[in-house]
Amino acid sequence: MDPVDRMLTEASSMRFVLAVLATWRLTHLLASEDGPADLIVRVRARLGTGIAGQLMDCFHCLSLWIAAPAALFVSREPLVWIFCWLAVSGAACLLERLGQQPVVISPVEGDSNHVLRSETLGAAEQLDTEDGSGHPSKPVQP
Repeated sequence: MDPVDRMLTEASSMRFVLAVLATWRLTHLLASEDGPADLIVRVRARLGTGIAGQLMDCFHCLSLWIAAPAALFVSREPLVWIFCWLAVSGAACLLERLGQQPVVISPVEGDSNHVLRSETLGAAEQLDTEDGSGHPSKPVQP
């Protein structure tokens, strides 16, 4: 790759990264923060529960709209712009997820194993071993 092509590729990559970071920052500000002097929270309150108000509450939805003009910073060719638009929004959503607490699946309190099937038994064997209570039958001790 000649130096000019390499420089253009690096510039495009840098523009993409900047578009992603700007999209995340503006979307996070509008969807999750109060803003300077509570300006954003007041705008959100005025928008209420209408379509615009609901849009301000959803990071993923809002990032699509913020990413559209940001993608113009990367490319103005229509087909490339569409892919950049979706990629910038998707990358901003991934950044948002990185900052969240991980999802933890906890077991339900109580014994709920009766709804689970043993992976070691086949379906026919499982039916033969159940005693009608939904629990596998236990071997009888002599």
